[in-house]
Amino acid sequence: MRLFSTFSLVARDPQSGDLGVAVASKFLAVGAVVPWARARVGAVATQSYANPAFGPLGLALMEAGAGPEDILAVFARNDLELPKRQFGLVLASGESLSYTGPECHSWAGGRWGPNYAAQGNLLTGPEVVEALEQTFLNRADLPFPERLWAALEQADRAGGDRRGRQSAALLVVGQGKGYGGMERWIDLRVDDHPDPVGELGRLLRMHRLLFDRGEARPLETEEIAWLQALLRAHGHYTAEATGRWDEATERALWALLGTENLEQRYRGGPALDEVTLRYLREKFA
Repeated sequence: MRLFSTFSLVARDPQSGDLGVAVASKFLAVGAVVPWARARVGAVATQSYANPAFGPLGLALMEAGAGPEDILAVFARNDLELPKRQFGLVLASGESLSYTGPECHSWAGGRWGPNYAAQGNLLTGPEVVEALEQTFLNRADLPFPERLWAALEQADRAGGDRRGRQSAALLVVGQGKGYGGMERWIDLRVDDHPDPVGELGRLLRMHRLLFDRGEARPLETEEIAWLQALLRAHGHYTAEATGRWDEATERALWALLGTENLEQRYRGGPALDEVTLRYLREKFA
């Protein structure tokens, strides 16, 4: 079994109740093994000779009403190699725990408190976990997914995994917040990259662009005319650019936004949010 040298943050957003895990490692595709979360139940990160069973088992125990110490006791009874393991967990109640087995490779350790658990092994030092914790505690001004990513970024800057960088992942769940009403809201993975945390940030910004729904505003006559000219130039609209909204313009706009994967941002009619409008102007200037 290959060693997981990893640092992670498991957290709950006290405002929304959303749950998430941010993780980075010198390990291929860390997001396939470490992060687990279920809306209104809890979240788990399992690492350091990771036992993947800790994810689904931990969530099932939380759903059954077990607390952090109860879960640790069950893990201890069922895993003779617990001294090699490391995990962090947060319940939907905000209760948390970080466990570092005595046989984890140094530097290894964790810190936890209400709504978060930060942990890592084979790190450059304790400053990595401290960066995870302090960034999460001090950046409540950020939206929850960006707060998790910012904590990961600061931990990476503090030294991160002492073997180097390879992969990173961000998993955030919230009831009905994902595509098509799924609870899996953000599930982004960088499997093999020289700057995985930086790349993860780029993917998060792309996710926001493609799937967020901004506040739409009515389009001015000249903006509709510009849009019609754009749609005509790209073969979606055949009439003249008059600046008057019609069904043909709306059908054409749906077609263009579909090719750009931006249909989630549009609600129909002569209105767009500023992010979508700026994207179209910049790409098709």
